Amino acid sequence: MNYLAHSYLSYQKIDLIIGNFIADSIRGNQFEGLSDGIIEGIRLHRKIDTFTDAHPIYLTSKHRFSKDFDKYIGVLMDIIYDHYLAKNFEQYSPLSLQQHADGIYEVLKNNHDILPEHAKRFYGYMTERNILFHYSSLNGIETVLTHLSGRIRNRFELQLAIPILEANYQEIEEEFTIFFDDLQAFCKEQPEVTI
Repeated sequence: MNYLAHSYLSYQKIDLIIGNFIADSIRGNQFEGLSDGIIEGIRLHRKIDTFTDAHPIYLTSKHRFSKDFDKYIGVLMDIIYDHYLAKNFEQYSPLSLQQHADGIYEVLKNNHDILPEHAKRFYGYMTERNILFHYSSLNGIETVLTHLSGRIRNRFELQLAIPILEANYQEIEEEFTIFFDDLQAFCKEQPEVTI
């Protein structure tokens, strides 16, 4: 799952939001200077990733793209699944997608000084382009994929996945819905969430 799902699955807990956001910038157990709550957010992020990567429905969705997108398939699928969450956000949350995004941006802004440098740079990109909201449209994720492609060595064209997505749109959405119900149930059992 990508940034939107991780922020949603933080259940409005500030430390979990921060930990989930910075997790990919933290190597191993290099938790120096971080609060226990933020460390729990990092651990939750890693549990979500492990659960996702092993889930058979996620793997079914992923298989539709695997022959063309090789080692970037995980990143691609995370963004595609975030698209379906964004598109259907009000089925999962009493907040609108924009209200949720604004709340996440505010938490990260108020804790900007403790974000690792990589996370600070992405925060700037994310807020400037309102990425969490724009995941809701195909044009939005195409823009994200194009930008990401420009940062990959040898410029792997991730945005070329859009026609495959369009051709399988309903089936992947149905897969996402089943998968995300399972993921939410998994997260609600985790001690980081229930504390």
